[in-house]
Parts: sequence; structure tokens; C-alpha cells
Amino acid sequence: MPTVAIVGGGPAGLSAGLFTAKNGLDTLVFDTDETWMHKAHLFNYLGIDSLDGTEFIEQSREQVDEFGVERHQAEVTGVSEDGGEFVVTTADGDHTADYLVLATGADRSLAEELGCALDGDTVDVDLGMETTVTDAYATGAMVRDQEWQAIISAGDGGAAALDILSKEEGEHFHDFDTPADAE
Repeated sequence: MPTVAIVGGGPAGLSAGLFTAKNGLDTLVFDTDETWMHKAHLFNYLGIDSLDGTEFIEQSREQVDEFGVERHQAEVTGVSEDGGEFVVTTADGDHTADYLVLATGADRSLAEELGCALDGDTVDVDLGMETTVTDAYATGAMVRDQEWQAIISAGDGGAAALDILSKEEGEHFHDFDTPADAE
């Protein structure tokens, strides 16, 4: 089964993880719990009247856990590509994946290490958030100069996940649930 490795456990990373795991892909999220959300309070996130950023992250983690995301509380010290697979290195060892999603805030060092092209100070991506390295994606603040909002980052993560799912299906993939799905 294809595996998705996601580096970063903020809105972009958890959103990508939600979509990929919910739709049957083995999904690993590596997180240091240093998301900017711990300094935020949400008043401008659609569907949320008022919510502390830490509470938002806790609820988001519970949601991805319910869909089977394998979360690792570990710092990623390196990423590389080896024979069509990505290798994610942590203190606990190496993890391989078919797809890589970088959701590391404004820290672009892993994208640079992987060889992703930059557009000025940001990582160059297409509309599906794919970088110039095939099957490697970048999201959130690393691809945007100043538009660093939780809802934008979550959308970037969702766009990356839908691109991955479309590649796996061989056609455009739509993640659309109906009320009957909730029963």
C-alpha cells in the first residue's frame, strides 16, 4: 500500500494526513509539537466562533488518530530520495514512503535538502502543492511569502492530499461525504 510521510503536525500536515488516511493510504505524521498554533487563537477559521490554538491542535490530532494516522513525536533530521522512495530520518531511525508532504512552517531547510526549487524565498509548487521533486509536496508558510493563516495552511494540506489520491486513482479524486456517510 502506498505510504505518505508528512513532516509537520500543524494545520497543513494534519489536514493532509486526515485526507490520505481517511481514504486508505498508510500515513505517518512526524511532529515536534512546535506549531505556531500554540500561540494562536482562532476567530477567523470557518466554522469556529472562538477556539484556542492548542485546543484546535488537540482536536485535530484526535480526528486524524480516529482515521488511523500513525503519529510520531519526533524531529525529522533529514529527508532524501532513494530509488523512487523518500527516506525520512529521525533519531529513532529511517522511515520510507512513496510520497512526502513537507508542512514545516516557514522552515524550508528540508525542502532545500531534498533539492526542491525555490521561487525567491519560498518553495516552488504547482496548484496541487507538488514541488519540482516528483511526489514531494510543500505546504503552508514554506510556499507563501506572508499569507500564514491556519485555514490557508489546512487547505494547502488538503490540496496536496487530493493530488496524491488523484495520482493513486489515476483520475481526479474527490473526497466528498454525504449525510448518509455519517450514519
